[in-house]
Amino acid sequence: MAVSDRTMFEIYREADYARRFRVVYFTELDEHNKESEINRAMAGEHFFDGFLPDAGKEEGKRRVADIVDRLNAGEALTAGDVEAALAGLDRA
Repeated sequence: MAVSDRTMFEIYREADYARRFRVVYFTELDEHNKESEINRAMAGEHFFDGFLPDAGKEEGKRRVADIVDRLNAGEALTAGDVEAALAGLDRA
């Protein structure tokens, strides 16, 4: 799969008081928000990063949003849990 056929993302935990989990889709950033979003992610605590295949990107984004919601609800997920939740997207 070529790099242009994928969307790069990162799930991270904010460094501020709330410590909420967020996701940033790096390959969808534009010149207006690129620097601020990257700086925000870099200031946070890395949790998981990966790529969503364009063929399954919308389903992948739904799954990632669900993962972030679960993390923010206090569920203790591992990187393996995230990988399992995102498995099979290239066939979606």
